[in-house]
Amino acid sequence: MGLVFGDIGTSPIYTLTVIFLLTKPTYSHIIGVLSLIIWTLIILVTLEYAWLAMSLGKKGEGGTIVLKEILVPLLKSSRNVSLVTLLAYVGTSFLMGDGVITPAISILSAVEGLRIVPQLENINQGTIVLISGLIAIALFTVQSKGIEKITWVFGPIMVIWFAAMGSAGIASIFYTPEVIKAINPYYAIRFLLDNGIMGFFVLSEVILCATGGEALYADMGHLGREPILKAWRFVFIALVFNYLGQGAFLLRNPGSTNFLYEMVNQQAPLLYIPFLLLSIMATIIASQAMISSMFSIVYQGITTRAMPMLKIDYTSGILKSQIYISTVNWLLLISVLFMMLIFKESSRLAAAYGLAVTGTMSITGILMTSIFYHRRNISKALISLFITFIDIVFLLSNSYKIPHGGYWSIIIALFIFSLIIIYTSGQKRLYELMKLMKVENFLEKYKQLYATQNKITGTALFFTRDIANIPQYISHVMFKNNIIYENNIFISIIKSDSPFGIESSFTKELAKGLRVFEIKTGYMEIVDVEQILKDQGISEKTIFYGVEDIFTTNLIWKIFSIIKKLSPSFVQFYRLPTDELHGVMTRYEM
Repeated sequence: MGLVFGDIGTSPIYTLTVIFLLTKPTYSHIIGVLSLIIWTLIILVTLEYAWLAMSLGKKGEGGTIVLKEILVPLLKSSRNVSLVTLLAYVGTSFLMGDGVITPAISILSAVEGLRIVPQLENINQGTIVLISGLIAIALFTVQSKGIEKITWVFGPIMVIWFAAMGSAGIASIFYTPEVIKAINPYYAIRFLLDNGIMGFFVLSEVILCATGGEALYADMGHLGREPILKAWRFVFIALVFNYLGQGAFLLRNPGSTNFLYEMVNQQAPLLYIPFLLLSIMATIIASQAMISSMFSIVYQGITTRAMPMLKIDYTSGILKSQIYISTVNWLLLISVLFMMLIFKESSRLAAAYGLAVTGTMSITGILMTSIFYHRRNISKALISLFITFIDIVFLLSNSYKIPHGGYWSIIIALFIFSLIIIYTSGQKRLYELMKLMKVENFLEKYKQLYATQNKITGTALFFTRDIANIPQYISHVMFKNNIIYENNIFISIIKSDSPFGIESSFTKELAKGLRVFEIKTGYMEIVDVEQILKDQGISEKTIFYGVEDIFTTNLIWKIFSIIKKLSPSFVQFYRLPTDELHGVMTRYEM
């Protein structure tokens, strides 16, 4: 509950309030909207993520990149593989675009609850933005310290939050029990048919109740499938009771403007301030879960070579998944503060929110349907196809948000997508330009040199991706500069199709004084290369690595060159001892 359900658990603070800015709170509208919310939670969260997506995984891992890794081996056409890879990149970009809006809308909507406190009803929006900004700055500043020391309180706080929301909802339903009929999907369909195009656009706000649903699948690797499904049962019931309770409150108080907070304040005025503080803590937890998942997504992107290498710090000696990426952290904070300053109110932010979420959900649906179809699981493929159709309907309804600030989601996602495409294309082009030497030709020269040349005492390490083709920098060191050590080791780090697991060993002796050491690692594994080498008794004197100097007049490749210059080198990424490193530069014209 602490790690997975923060985002979806704080949606009731603003969802219904925002919906009834678009439509009048009449009896039929309230029942229809409640029915839409309940069935969105059932179809998009329970069926799409809790049932279908969570039945697909690799060693218990979930997420868009994992779906791509499952689907690619099932495809025969290279064109289909390229299309699936592209879709996975778009899904990842959308998810990261969503990551900027989540902390902004969650914190702002909670702090706006101060207006219900007596003497604070006239607090201006600028003060609310300032308080929200300070909370965001504090949250992002503590990331580098590691948050494992405080995460143990996340779960209990969220349990209290869901219990409080559920109880408040039940108390409100008690006075207006007819809202329970909203469980019948007839009222959702009736609302859409009666309201035509307006009903269709209301869907763009209804989706706010399901934001954070994708976290069920994305966090599966951290916690396992069973605990998430068990927690979701409790969370789902608490959410449904709260939405029904807010609907019942609105039937009794049609002039209300901030339903959840006004409902709690009316029920128990003395408990309102503790509830407000609890909601602020819940939104901070929701934001923390999003920040942690952003670090995980970027790390997945780095290890699958979709994103440039960034400096990574490990904030926990126990949990390998506890990582901190300073570049991501500060860019995210700047973006969140920018969103708060631009939109100022949570209701205006909600007008931009949902586009990225429905984009991610649609791509998840397409990839899942394809997997079930290729595995000949026709019943699940048909259900998945139906859910994907609903995802796309929600996505189309969210297109209405583009001129109202939704374009920011697209701008952020486009920026990340462009970065991924430029980086992956640049790496591919660079690899084509590298004059790699066939291992047979290399060994012929090496043996001759090793037999005749004076050797330096000690061990030298050389990093190479593929043993069959030797990088240019190794040839430069040995054959141009005549630098050869008594003991030379080629180290190859190979990413496996599985998310976790590390195996390392000497695989072969290519020639006298030349051995190959392979490290096979899962694509989500945090690898401590230095420790692995120590455990194998390798005591190196020097570590050689290649540095690419790119010369170009092409604008795209200039951007790629800047990305390469700004990102840490391979050896910095794996945190190898700096006093032993020797970079060998090779110039490439792109």
